[in-house]
Amino acid sequence: MIVTEKTIFYKAVGAEIEIFNQINQLRLPLLLKGPTGSGKSRFVEYMANEVNKTLVTVSCHEETSATDLIGRFIIKGAETIWIDGPLSIAVKNGYILYLDEVAEARPDVIVAIHSLTDHRRELFIDKLGETIKAHPDFLLVASFNPGYQKGFKELKPSTRQRFVALSFDYPNPKIEAEILINETGIQADIAQKLVAIGTKIRNLTELGLTETVSTRLLVDAAKLINNGLPKRLAVHVAVVEPLTDEQETIQALNDLCDLMI
Repeated sequence: MIVTEKTIFYKAVGAEIEIFNQINQLRLPLLLKGPTGSGKSRFVEYMANEVNKTLVTVSCHEETSATDLIGRFIIKGAETIWIDGPLSIAVKNGYILYLDEVAEARPDVIVAIHSLTDHRRELFIDKLGETIKAHPDFLLVASFNPGYQKGFKELKPSTRQRFVALSFDYPNPKIEAEILINETGIQADIAQKLVAIGTKIRNLTELGLTETVSTRLLVDAAKLINNGLPKRLAVHVAVVEPLTDEQETIQALNDLCDLMI
C-alpha cells in the first residue's frame, strides 16, 4: 500500500515525533515495538505526512518472502519482464518503507534488508545480479509486537541492534479519551467510559487473553456508538468479541462492560 497525502490525527505521548525527525535527518533505520493497536502504524503514517514523504507499507505475514519485497520476473505476452517490488521501489525513489509486523515474515526478508540497515545502505537483487544504492531520502521503518507468541516470533538480537528502537504502549486514560474524541467525535463522557472499560480489561491478567483491548478497538466502538448503535451492543461487538472465542470469557466480559457503560 502506498500513501502519498492524507490528513491524519496523531497524539504524541512522549518524544517520538522529535526522535523520528532526527532519524529522518540521519537516515537511520527505525524499529517500533509495542502491542497490537497501540498506534505504531498511525504514527508512521502521520510522520510520513509531516515530512512530506511517500509511504510504502508492507503488512508482513508468514508467507511474505524476499521476492515479494524485492521483485520478480513475469511473463507479459511473448516477453519476460522484471517488476520491482515495494522494497525496490522505495529504495530507488527515496520513499519510507514500513514493514509492519516484520517478525512475521520469512527469514529471507530479514536477510534482504540487512545491507540497508548499516553503512552500506544498498539492496542486492540476486535475480538481476545488481546492487542498488539507496536513494539519499530512503528510510526503513519496521514494527513488531514483542509480546505476541513470545519466543516464537521474535527478532534476533543481531537484527534488532541494527535499528534505533521506540517502544509504544497504550496511552494514559486522558490522552486515550482525547484520541477517541478526535477520531470519532464521540461525547467526552462516553469516551471516558470506553477508556475505563479498556483499562479495566487490560488489568484482568487472570483471563489469559492472547491480546488485550487496543486503542483501535475502543475507536471502533466509539464509531459505532456515534453512528447510532446502542452503547452496550457496540462494546460487545467491537471490544469483547474480537478478544476471545471462549463463551464463558465473553459472557464475563460482557457483564463487566454492561456495568461500566
